[in-house]
Amino acid sequence: MKAGEGSSGKSDHRPAEKRTVDMQIISDWVEPGGKVLDLGCGRGIFLQYLTRKKNVFGVGVDVDANKITACLARGLNAYHGDLFGLMSRFSDRFFDRVICSRTLQELQHPADTVLEALRVGRFVTVGFVNNGYWKNRVSLFFRGRRVRNEVYPGKWHESRTIHPVSVTEFEEFCRDNNVRVVNRVFLAGDWRTRRRFLPTLFCGYAVFDLTLDADLQPGGGETAKPG
Repeated sequence: MKAGEGSSGKSDHRPAEKRTVDMQIISDWVEPGGKVLDLGCGRGIFLQYLTRKKNVFGVGVDVDANKITACLARGLNAYHGDLFGLMSRFSDRFFDRVICSRTLQELQHPADTVLEALRVGRFVTVGFVNNGYWKNRVSLFFRGRRVRNEVYPGKWHESRTIHPVSVTEFEEFCRDNNVRVVNRVFLAGDWRTRRRFLPTLFCGYAVFDLTLDADLQPGGGETAKPG
């Protein structure tokens, strides 16, 4: 899991503080004792949290060798290398859940990665910054540039985001690929307050729970409504 990038213009919430909210949401969806794969696991903070709280068998993968070293120091199962390459080694539905949080927009091939995650996992949880957030739109319209704040501190060429995505675009992707949205939560720009009205405009961060199986239902979360 990567350090957070977000859409909030407020300076009173650090990325580390924002991280705890989506961690809790995802944790509520994780089945106790299950097998979990964390794509872009970072230093293993969330994977360790799940291991302790939900007693999961966790596996992490990240392209940053230093972060994998930190995972190993925490006693976690972690691999250094390509996310897609690692998943190709596992059989269908090997994991109960695959988590791709704060990683999607940094992937070279995000669509292929999500679909491969759906092959190896019964459920796939995806969290991402909503590029259609209203402050992003206003900044581009009036200033001709994207938002610069504590979670987007760098210039455009310094950002790790190569495939920004909006809520609308991600939901279109799910429909086009017959992916069932089991649960979804939309957070405001503070990444704390839940937003149900016009999420594509007022959602700063979105968390989706996905599956390809029509008969599967996880243990927690909000059941998604069509549309």
